[in-house]
Amino acid sequence: MLHYDQLDEGDVLATHRRGPISKPEIAAYSRAAGDPNPMHVDEEFAKASGYPGVFAQGMLSMGYLGQYLTALAGIGNVKLLQSRFAKITWPDEVITCRATVTGKRIADGDRLIDLELTTENQAGEVKIVGKATVHAA
Repeated sequence: MLHYDQLDEGDVLATHRRGPISKPEIAAYSRAAGDPNPMHVDEEFAKASGYPGVFAQGMLSMGYLGQYLTALAGIGNVKLLQSRFAKITWPDEVITCRATVTGKRIADGDRLIDLELTTENQAGEVKIVGKATVHAA
């Protein structure tokens, strides 16, 4: 859990890495999410559609970000999570989740910390950008 009195605006929190992302992981996520889009599991279909091959679902990377945020703040402490997808995530990429404190406030007696979030690959390409608000101790 994050501690309100130990953080200041601009603080960069510990990162979390996932990957390299594998094709079997992407396929397993497709099955678990009930996502039948062949772009994620069929190489020939993805190539015929103009891509170099299959790619990860945006929600898979979003799931990594959600896990990271929950690990930082603790279960039940995520008040808001918003994000948008910036670039496709490809097999064999290593994804790093990052958070920076953008503000802190007390509202209705709750200690809240606002965060800017990103995921990026090993080349520094940003894949997801977002923001979150979490409860702090």
